Amino acid sequence: MSEEVHTQVTAEELAQAFEDETAAPADLSRYAVEDWVTLAVFWGMALCVFLQFFTRYVLNNSFAWTEEIAINCLVVVVFLGAVMCTRMTRHIHVDILYHYLPSGIGRVLALMVSVITIGFFAYMSWLLWRYVGIVHRERMVTIDLPRNLVFYSVFAAFFLMMVRQIQVFIADIRRGYSVLERPAAFDGLGD
Repeated sequence: MSEEVHTQVTAEELAQAFEDETAAPADLSRYAVEDWVTLAVFWGMALCVFLQFFTRYVLNNSFAWTEEIAINCLVVVVFLGAVMCTRMTRHIHVDILYHYLPSGIGRVLALMVSVITIGFFAYMSWLLWRYVGIVHRERMVTIDLPRNLVFYSVFAAFFLMMVRQIQVFIADIRRGYSVLERPAAFDGLGD
């Protein structure tokens, strides 16, 4: 058993660590367009929640529409955030079975899982497209905006998840393994 070692650091050494100019510049290249849209919707949601809090507890006269907009923004953030998880293969998955299977069978199973995932995203895209066609005239309750803005966003997210999963599938074929087969190879910042 190894023991933890805690090195004593003085306050001056700690302050010096923050003054070093050796930090690498931020690399934003791994983020895609949908990530920036998600970030913008998230900040819109945060603004609505702050406005709701401020008007309710400070002004004692809350805006009713802030809650509905914040909820709809949360729905969009969740599904667009799932696109990023798909692209970076960060969705929850169980990979213990692959440790006990022969590599050939594990490879076939991993590719089948990817194909099933693509099929699921395609089916959900189709279902949402049909659903939006049914409810396209609905309006939001507290503000006069079409409700299908949210539904189209969720549709777009599932469609993008399908596209991103196809890209992951192609990358897995080219690479020769997937995150299910070798999870340690994906422990960094993602592909």
